Parts: sequence; C-alpha cells; structure tokens
Amino acid sequence: MENFPCIYLWVYNVLYLPSESQCNERPDSQRRWLYRNRVVFTETELGIIGSALFFTYAVGKFANGFLADHCNIRKFLSMGLFVTAAVNLSLGYVHSFIFFAVLWGISGWFQSIGAPSCVVELSRWYEEKERGTFYGIWIISHNLGEGLTWILSTFIVAALGWRFGFLCSGMLGMLGVFIIWQFVHDTPESEGFPSVNKPKAQKNLSAEEATSIKKAQLAVLKNPAIWVLAISSAFMYFCRYAINSWGIFFLQNEKGYDLKEAGIILSINSIFGIIGTGFSGFISDKLFRGGRNVPALIAGLLDIIALMLFLLVPGHHLWIDVLAMIMFGTGIGVLICFLGGLMAVDIAPSNASGAALGVIGIASYVGAGIQDILSGLLIEGNKIMVNGSAHYDFTAISWCWIGAAILSTLVATFVWNYTGQKKLETQSINK
Repeated sequence: MENFPCIYLWVYNVLYLPSESQCNERPDSQRRWLYRNRVVFTETELGIIGSALFFTYAVGKFANGFLADHCNIRKFLSMGLFVTAAVNLSLGYVHSFIFFAVLWGISGWFQSIGAPSCVVELSRWYEEKERGTFYGIWIISHNLGEGLTWILSTFIVAALGWRFGFLCSGMLGMLGVFIIWQFVHDTPESEGFPSVNKPKAQKNLSAEEATSIKKAQLAVLKNPAIWVLAISSAFMYFCRYAINSWGIFFLQNEKGYDLKEAGIILSINSIFGIIGTGFSGFISDKLFRGGRNVPALIAGLLDIIALMLFLLVPGHHLWIDVLAMIMFGTGIGVLICFLGGLMAVDIAPSNASGAALGVIGIASYVGAGIQDILSGLLIEGNKIMVNGSAHYDFTAISWCWIGAAILSTLVATFVWNYTGQKKLETQSINK
C-alpha cells in the first residue's frame, strides 16, 4: 500500500493528458487541420465546442461525486477513462460541427469521473491523519498533467498534425485504463487488508444524523457567502480557462510565436500553478493564522497584473510573457485552492462540505463554459480578412479577460469578515 500514491499520481496524470490535449490545442492549429480536410469551424463554433465540455463537466463532476461514493472505483474510473480515450480516437475523423460538439460534451461528462473517484479512493485507502499528505501529492497531478500536455501535445501536433494529436492522447488514455485495472483496487478489504477507517466512520446514519446533514446542506444552499464565493470562483475560472483555451491562439496571432514556443510558454503557467497550490495552505496557516482572505487578495492582484503584462504589452517579448505566466500560474494556483473550495469549506458546516464544494464546482465550470462562448464570439467579431489572411484585434477580448480577474478579486472581498462568524453559525445549524 505504500506505493499506491505514486502509482495513482501517474495514473491520474495519464487520465488528464487526453482531456487537456482536447482543451488546449485551440483554433489556429486546429483550423489548419480542418482546412486541409475541407472543413472549417469558425471561432464562434470552436467556442461553443469548448463550452460543451465545460458545461457537461460542471454537472458531471457534481453528479459523479455522489455516484463515486457508491461505486467500485476501479471499474468506475476505468470506464470513465476508456470512454474519454475512445472519444479522442474518434475526434480526429469527425468533420461535423454538431457531432464534434456532442462528442466533446460526452468527453467532458466522463472526464468528470476522475477527480471525485480519486478523492473517494484516497479516503478509502488512507487514514485521516495521513490522508492530507497523500492528498497533497495527488492534487498537483492536475497542474503536472496540464503542463506536460502543453509541451507534448504541441510538439506532436506541430510535427504530425491534429489527427495524431487526438490519436496519441487516445492511446495514452487506453494505456491509463490498463494501469488502473492492474494497480488500482476498490477498498483495502477487497484485497484482504483491514479497513483503514474506524468502524464509527462506516456506521449507518441514524434518522437524526441524516436530518442534521440535510439541514446543513440546505443551510449551505441558503448561505449568501457560499454563493458570493461561487460567483468569485466563476470569474476566476473565466480568466483561467481564457488563457488555457485561447492562450496559444493569442501568442501565435498577436505576438508571432510559433506553436512550439507558445506551448512551452503556456506550460510555465501550469508548472507554477503547482507551486501556488502546493504552498497556499501552508502560507495561510503559518503566515496568516489560518486566514484565507489576505493571501487570496494578493493572488487576485497578482493575476490582474499578470494578465495586463501578457495581454496589453505589444510585441514579441519572451521574458515579459514568461514572467506573466509565472505570476499568473502562481496566483491561479493559490486561488484554485482558496476560491475553488477551501474558503467555502471554512464557512460551511463540517457535515456539508461536499455540498459547498458542489456549488463552487458547478459555478466555476459554468463560468469557464460561458467564457469559451463569449471569447469565440468576440474573437471572430474582431477579425478582418486581408488577401485571404485573418487578422485579429484582441483589444476587446483582452479587457474582457482582465475584467473577469478584477471582478473575481472584488467579489471575494465581500466575504472578508464572514469566516469569523463560521463556528457560531455552524453550531446553531447543528442544534
């Protein structure tokens, strides 16, 4: 069981590679592949396709979180990755906009199985006193897989074309299915080990306890602070996925980088996201006595400055763009931890933390989906054709993305003093 976290981290990275290879290779390189096949998706259609994944992922992550509690994780996770990989293998041969969007949405639903399954598996295999350490190992897989994808997929697509980008990610996914099936197991008991959880943690809930949980979950839905954080997180995911989804397109068309250079620059964002996420909890606990508001504000301001450097400084300045991605990745890493869940968990009753995370998760990915549609519309709306060549004015979309970062930071300040009331409110809810 000691090798479990290392194996699982690798498996989750493989799971994330197919999903990120779909999300990150955006319009410019994709349009070249589609032109060669006599099919053209407009920027607006590409935005709609991208949003299909985000919307199904948002609902799927919430629903599959409930399902994962009742499933054999080995089978559940394998199924999710198998369908995701199969969709990747199919997408390289699809020319229809509607069919492409439907497949992309299906992929988003089955990708959403990954994170909840991993969390459930960690809770089954590790005691509470050691679970935090292994959760920390697992959580960096998101950024690590994303960073590897920026580098690997851009080189594959640049060298072999879009068809091989889909095929390679699909084959990696199938390899991941094999690894999950060989090394991931449902529970310690299924392998002949004793349960790592105390018997009281596995007892059936009494009617009174079940009612208490329902009341706490309802209180979460009625808590305005949770919804304020959800809105703030939605704006944060808006600007986060603006860079993830359209960053390569922007670097190629506005700043003149080639596909490989753009992919490497964007990978820096993910690498420093690991640092931001990894140290966020430690910094807030040790330097701010458990307070999340000040570090969240600092991270929000860092992202605003980073986006201004990245989007508003004209020309090909490698060191400025790299610095911007260092700042952006670090700030987003902190905000994913705080706005993406921890601040809501701090506010919510302890027996309704899952409901709080569900609200934040749905709002976040709805924000990401709206971003893809709006970005596609604004980019296409500010395109002019000169001698058969597309030229883009990124002024409107740049301020849209910066505005989302500003709103996220401002909205988060509305709950600045709320966490101090949390314990009192929690006690009253549970009475």
